[in-house]
Amino acid sequence: MTSLFTRYTRKAKAVLLTAALGLLAACDPSAVTTQLGLGGTAKVALLLPKSNSPAAGVAAAAERGVRLAIAGMGEDANIELKVYDTQGEANIAASVASTAIADGAQVIIGPLFAENAIAVGNVAAASGISVLTLSNNPEAAGGNVFILGNTFRNAADRLVSYAFSQGKKRAIVVHAKNIAGNAGRDALLQALAKVGVAPAGVEGYEFTPDGIVSASGRASAKAKATGADVVLLTADFGSGDLQILAETLPEAGLNPATVQYAGITRWDAEVAPRGLPGIQGGWFTMPDPQRMAAFNSRYKQAYGVSPHPLASVAFDGMAAVGALSAQRRAKFDPASFTISSGFQGAAGIFRFLPGGTNQRGLAVATIRGNEVIMISPAPENFRGAGF
Repeated sequence: MTSLFTRYTRKAKAVLLTAALGLLAACDPSAVTTQLGLGGTAKVALLLPKSNSPAAGVAAAAERGVRLAIAGMGEDANIELKVYDTQGEANIAASVASTAIADGAQVIIGPLFAENAIAVGNVAAASGISVLTLSNNPEAAGGNVFILGNTFRNAADRLVSYAFSQGKKRAIVVHAKNIAGNAGRDALLQALAKVGVAPAGVEGYEFTPDGIVSASGRASAKAKATGADVVLLTADFGSGDLQILAETLPEAGLNPATVQYAGITRWDAEVAPRGLPGIQGGWFTMPDPQRMAAFNSRYKQAYGVSPHPLASVAFDGMAAVGALSAQRRAKFDPASFTISSGFQGAAGIFRFLPGGTNQRGLAVATIRGNEVIMISPAPENFRGAGF
């Protein structure tokens, strides 16, 4: 689809949503410690599509992330890690999960794909074993399966909570009519409901340049008619629709000086479009930048390359296992992973929810000139507003 957008955009660059940290630490004094104690060995199975050609590079990065987490735990870490190849196929993932359980695995990190995670979860459920999948698809979550990947819900909750804490009163939601856009729309509507606000309008667009341009006019008219003071976008640079909206919404009369632009994707991912009127001064969420930089540095120093985004996600799975192991817990059952204080991961705090999804501590940032400026730092614990 991106090729359709050359009229409005430059070629998208690869987006690296990297995250970071130095040493593992507890989220707050009441949280679990992440220095492993001298309890029993934690037997961890890592399920990755190592021989799946399109995903092999991601699998390698994820394995490195897990091993980096173990290395940061110190000499007292009692972790026995075994890696199993799912080949990216659900039936094979289920089979190797059975093998891993027979080998004594107490917890499973991975697999990568949602359908594989569902298959592995079904196998592991009979043994009460938790599965920390690298997927961010909520369809895979539930029961003994927890998703590690960041979700639209995390970004939407943080963004909407911040916007209305800053005095915003009415919001319109503008979204693509595709799987990602519809999921983002639903997350934003749920976030608005959470703060007790009904949307002033919802405007969807067909995922074509003409469809986006047409929707810009409708969204602008709707904002003016309702007095909306913030427009919430699901668009992203990688797909190309954010660049178009950042140009055509202002052209249609939605003035960024009077209506706040905000989005649930990473607006810092591209440098070239930062000068667009809809991007300047816009709000978006991102992981803690200092922790991101620290993780980036550690990973590159260890492996000589920059991390793929999934490396930090896999790191987090191992961080959670290490934290629980430090508490001398006899097993890694689902209830153990849903502690309210959460865990410290590569990009900051995170915790698993009983339904299998997660919450992550995110910062709110804006673009001024060519710079990314933090306007609300990532929370250090889950006791603050919005949680």
